[in-house]
Amino acid sequence: MLLPLLRITFGILVVGLTAYAASLFIEREQTGVALLVSAVTLGAGALVLITDLREKQKKITTISAIYFGLLLGLLVGWLISIATAPLLEFAFPNERRMVQIGQVFITVISCYIAISTLLQTKDEFRFIIPYVEFSKQVKGGRPLVLDTSVIIDGRIADICDTRLIDTKLIVPRFVLQELQAIADSSDRLKRNRGRRGLDILKRLQTNPKIELEMHDGNVPELRTGERIRVDERLVILAKALNARVVTNDFNLNKIAQLQGVDVINLNELANALKTVALPGETMTVRVVKPGDQIGQGVGYLDDGTMVVVEQGRPYIGQETTIVVTSVLQTPAGRMIFGRPDQRLSGTTTPYPGGGSSGSSTSNTRSGDSTASHVSLGNKGGEAASGGTGSGTPASLGHKPGDSRTGEPSRSPDESR
Repeated sequence: MLLPLLRITFGILVVGLTAYAASLFIEREQTGVALLVSAVTLGAGALVLITDLREKQKKITTISAIYFGLLLGLLVGWLISIATAPLLEFAFPNERRMVQIGQVFITVISCYIAISTLLQTKDEFRFIIPYVEFSKQVKGGRPLVLDTSVIIDGRIADICDTRLIDTKLIVPRFVLQELQAIADSSDRLKRNRGRRGLDILKRLQTNPKIELEMHDGNVPELRTGERIRVDERLVILAKALNARVVTNDFNLNKIAQLQGVDVINLNELANALKTVALPGETMTVRVVKPGDQIGQGVGYLDDGTMVVVEQGRPYIGQETTIVVTSVLQTPAGRMIFGRPDQRLSGTTTPYPGGGSSGSSTSNTRSGDSTASHVSLGNKGGEAASGGTGSGTPASLGHKPGDSRTGEPSRSPDESR
């Protein structure tokens, strides 16, 4: 309510001052000048109101830059006017009005240069005084500079939806240009990745929970005119803004750390949030494929963690309970090693490529029964009639002899 009231008050004051100035010239019968002054005054007031209405979100840095630029320009213009006054009086003798116009023109130029310079360097907030440097103090959390890879990945938007991030997100202009170049690529896969990145940016921009800024990347370190790679630009910009880099790129992670820039790697963050598995614990996993070693099976948890099951090949295509034996942490992620817990998993249908413990036990028992019948046949010399029928035909009704050939053994005298 106060802002519309302020604008109405400003409009009334502009109209009143215009009418007063015009009346002064009308009294002197200078109607043309009165109309010109009225048009200029009303036009200036209307321009101020239109600019105020168009700029919905104003930054205090811009207002401060204009204010200090105006003060600095007036001061410098006044000093230059005093210094050039003798020269102007010599150039325009007996023309006091021309001297004043020249001094006003010098002051206007000084104000323009000062305001333009401060507007272009307002984001640095760095005023150098001999042996003293005043730098910008960042309030709240440090901003986050987004890399191309993390935008295409898309998980940053999901993290922002959880309200975990309450700091400003910065997308440099050169990162946006790289995304546009990928989206316009002739390669179908790259084109889809680029369009996904642009969709993620649109999603971040429309999220009312976060503040997203498109940065021009206009810092002194990047004004050298040299062609600098995007990764190096990101590191330089983050260092200049005292920000952190969010990326999935392993090489960019190392480069930023070497230059003293803090990095948030979403892959490392995802690994840190995965389920903790300690040796001796049990978990249920679905074995989906065979492993590299003989008898191994491979499964995955809901978060994508790979689980290697020793002696798990018979359980392929089934869910089984395993006992964790070890956990291996690698740069690519976490791997869990385990073995089936027979007490909890019970008997399962074996995978067609291998045997199970149940079938092995059955075969062993059958073999024991056969062996017992052979032994009885050899000892008694009688057929194992009425038995279980599991004996081999060669073992039935034979006299004691060589079990391998089926021939009766001879005594030493007969052999002679």
